[in-house]
Amino acid sequence: MNLNDLFKIASQSKASDLHLIVGKPPILRIDGELRAIPNTEVLSKANAEKMIFSIITEKQRDQFIAERELDISYEITGYSRYRVNLHWEKDNVGMVARVISQIIPSMEDLGLPPIVHRLIEREQGLILITGPTGCGKSTTLAAMIEKINNIRFANIITLEDPIEYIFKPDKSIIKQRQLGTDMLTFGNALKHVLRQDPNVIMVGEMRDLETIAATITLAETGHLVLATLHTHNAAQTIDRIIDVFPPHQQAQVRLQLSMSLSGVISQKLLPKIGGGRVAAREILINTPAVANIVRENKVPQIKTVIQTSADVGMFSMDQNIRELLENKLIDEPTAMAHTTTSQK
Repeated sequence: MNLNDLFKIASQSKASDLHLIVGKPPILRIDGELRAIPNTEVLSKANAEKMIFSIITEKQRDQFIAERELDISYEITGYSRYRVNLHWEKDNVGMVARVISQIIPSMEDLGLPPIVHRLIEREQGLILITGPTGCGKSTTLAAMIEKINNIRFANIITLEDPIEYIFKPDKSIIKQRQLGTDMLTFGNALKHVLRQDPNVIMVGEMRDLETIAATITLAETGHLVLATLHTHNAAQTIDRIIDVFPPHQQAQVRLQLSMSLSGVISQKLLPKIGGGRVAAREILINTPAVANIVRENKVPQIKTVIQTSADVGMFSMDQNIRELLENKLIDEPTAMAHTTTSQK
């Protein structure tokens, strides 16, 4: 069995990830649970290297050996694309591949609320999709970009590491740029993107001070910017962005963010009754009250504002989890496990 065979099994099994680890059989993550692929052998060091090196070029192999990490995209026509991370552990090669469907789900498929549809109709501002690894941020981001592609005449530029979903231009122009092949760094690409006449910019991940600063500036200068961040809720998102800057810059950044932020969509995936998973979300909209909280550094008040602002489309993670429970999409133990302590 070669690596393409394992990739195909992962796609056919509706797995989210495929793991290759020396000393274990190939493992899939399905609905959040890790499961060994039946009737497969334990991977030896030699077999793991043969499989993994078969999908990369000689240049990529040299880079992987030198840098000990490599992120690439891989595609099997007719099945799926895969976001592949190669790494070393105990001097053995390892791999984790995220399965990316060839079909981009719609915002309706993902259950995104009407307020998110209104956010992407704006000409400018910063929309953040946040959550832990594996919570569907990339899929949500892709659905939003695809919606813009379908309804607006816009020049959309994406900066990704690596390219995941492949967009086909509809009403919009779409240029997808990949780290390492189309650009050397996110920071450098963000500096030059203004000369490419963009309307909408998608930043795969706000990963450091340079990227965060450039992303906020782009949102300020009349562009719609969509980006992801590894934070668990809206308040933590605001804190993370501010805290990455030196103390003497934080007041200025709070002012910039209060003016440029459109909204924060925080999400996590919960086990769904009957199988599969469903997204639980928290939505923050940058109303005048929220902007004032950000400017005055009163971020702990955001939680209360979210809970009391349903009229403008906001809701907290706990409120959404209770709604999922009432709609019988999740069971009570799941709801209890994922609500905050104060709400249990």
